[in-house]
Amino acid sequence: MTATEIGRSVGAEGGHLARPLARRPVMLNYGFSGEAEDEKACSAAIRRGSKSFHLASLMLPSPTRQAARALYAFCRHSDDLIDAPRSGLPALERLRQRLDQIYAGDPAPFACDRAFARAVHDHAIPKPVVDALLDGFAMDLDGRRYQSLEELKTYATCVAASVGLMMAAVMGVSDRFALARAADLGLAMQLTNIARDVGEDARNGRLYLPLDWLTERGIDPDALLRAPRFSPALGDVIRQLLSEADHHYRLGHAGIESLPAACRHAIRTAALVYEDIGAGIAANDFDSVSQRARTTLVRKLSLLVRARSPVHTRLSLSQHTLHAPADPASANLVSLASLAAATVAPREPERTEGATGRLATILLRLQTQAREERDLRRLAAREKAASLA
Repeated sequence: MTATEIGRSVGAEGGHLARPLARRPVMLNYGFSGEAEDEKACSAAIRRGSKSFHLASLMLPSPTRQAARALYAFCRHSDDLIDAPRSGLPALERLRQRLDQIYAGDPAPFACDRAFARAVHDHAIPKPVVDALLDGFAMDLDGRRYQSLEELKTYATCVAASVGLMMAAVMGVSDRFALARAADLGLAMQLTNIARDVGEDARNGRLYLPLDWLTERGIDPDALLRAPRFSPALGDVIRQLLSEADHHYRLGHAGIESLPAACRHAIRTAALVYEDIGAGIAANDFDSVSQRARTTLVRKLSLLVRARSPVHTRLSLSQHTLHAPADPASANLVSLASLAAATVAPREPERTEGATGRLATILLRLQTQAREERDLRRLAAREKAASLA
C-alpha cells in the first residue's frame, strides 16, 4: 500500500476505522452485566496467558490498562484458536468474519470481541493494522519459511509490530516517529521469541530462522526439522538474530520517552523483561534447542524496579535514533497508524498514583500470587503422590 493509498484508506470519513459499538442498557442484558464482565474476562486472559505482559500492564493507568488488556485478550484468543488442533483455514476465516463484525460495531458474543470493539473504536485503530495480525496467522498456517531477514521482518511486522502500533494507539500516541519506535519494539520482541523457541518450533515442524543465514553456515533446514540438534553454527545464527533484536530494542527505548509519562514504566518493563530473555539465551551459549531461556519472577520484579528510570544509553537518548525512519517492513503500517491517530482529539494526560506507592502495591500483590501458586503446586504434587501410593 503506497502513502497515497494509505491516505485515501483513512480519509475524511474514517475509511478503515471502526463504527461505535451499540451499548445495551443493563436491563436488556438478561443477566449479563456488560462492560465490567468483559473487562474481568480480559484481565483473566492476560493473567493466564503471559506473566510478563500481565506484570507490565499493572503499571498502566486504569483506562489504558483496560484497553491494553482488551487488545491482549483478542490477540491471544485469536492465536489460541489458530493453534488449536484441526483448526486451519476455516478458523482463520471465522476470525476475519468476526473482525468485520467488530469494525461494523456489531461484535460476536465473545467478551474479547466486545472489549476489542470498544478499544479499536475509542482509540481509532485502523482495520488494516489488525488485518496484518491475521495475515501473520495465515503465514503460520501455510508453514511459510523466510529466505532472508527482510522476509522474516515482514512476518514479525504482522504478528508483533502491529500489536505495538495498537498499544501506541491506546496510549494516545500520534507522532509518526514514536509510532515507528513502537513498531521497532514489537519487532525486537518477536525476534527474541523466535530465538528463544528454535527447538520448540522445530519439533512442531516450524522454522522461522532466515534460510540464507542457515545456508551460509552449512545448515540443512530440512535436516534441522527432522532432528533438531544444537550446533555451534546454529548458535551463531541465533546470536545474529539476537543482535538484530538488540538493534530494534535500542530504537524502541529511544521512543519510550515519547510516550505519555504515565505509560513509560509499563512499556519499559516489558522491553527489559524481553531483553532479559535474550540475555538468558546468550548465557546458555545461544543454545535454544536443548534448553529454553526463562526469566524468574524474582528477576522480573527486579526489572520492574529498574524500569522506573530511563535506559541511559548513548544511542537510546540520541535524537538521531528517535527520528530514524521506520523499518521498511513496517513503514506502511506506521504511516497508516499515524494518519488514523490524527483523527483522534488530544486527550488529557492520565493520572496515576505515586510511583512508589503503586510499585509497592504491585510487588505485594505479585508476592501473594506467587505464594498462592506455589501452594497450589505443592497441593497438586501431594495429591498426585497420594494417588500413586
